[in-house]
Amino acid sequence: MSDLTGKRALVTGASRGIGAAIALRLARDGADVAITYERSTEKADALVAEVAKLGRRGVAIRADAADPAAMSAAVDEAARALGGLDILVNNAGIWRGGPVEDLTLADIDITLAVNVRAAVIASQAAARHLPRGGRIISIGSCLAERVTEPGMALYSLSKAALIGWTKGLARDLGPRGITVNIVHPGSTDTDMNPAVGPQADTQRARMAIPEYGKPEDIAALVAFVAGGEGRFINGAGLTIDGGANA
Repeated sequence: MSDLTGKRALVTGASRGIGAAIALRLARDGADVAITYERSTEKADALVAEVAKLGRRGVAIRADAADPAAMSAAVDEAARALGGLDILVNNAGIWRGGPVEDLTLADIDITLAVNVRAAVIASQAAARHLPRGGRIISIGSCLAERVTEPGMALYSLSKAALIGWTKGLARDLGPRGITVNIVHPGSTDTDMNPAVGPQADTQRARMAIPEYGKPEDIAALVAFVAGGEGRFINGAGLTIDGGANA
């Protein structure tokens, strides 16, 4: 378990799934945690209550990841509410897929706005608050580095863009003692990609360990990178996919 006692974290898009698991793990390891959410007020409030049960402060901030002003304001609000900010986890993301010729301009715009621009804006805002020892961790995808079937080009593009952002930002912020990394999950049992879904068997067949990950698996890796033992990991892409990309 990482020791995050006294740390203050913001996890975007964290009312459910991987984001919620990350928020709870950071709180369990000692951090106060703010989350952003768009529509799921009840789930966000329930998560904050769980954080409180762990003895940590929790804050839910309603913010549309597609709105750059809202994302920047959410980072500032989290820092005010928690008394500062040590960790940013760019988790908010959406899926738009299908044949390239069927993708609409709206599909392209919303995917890049949520999956790429929101992380850029939040990181930019967080950089004004993070002290030495701060962390920025983005949630990518194993599909950023290896596209395993048709219909994933737009999603893969958006997650691959985060790799370049991570490496460049690591250079920019490294001299300040702030690390920037990206975690690439594989098939993880969430509402977006359930382990009993129609494509689940196909995905399991590509994996060296033929089973879906749990959101808690991803959260454990994020917590390690966020903790003191992750201090020398910087500009790295860390894949956690059961060997799908092996």
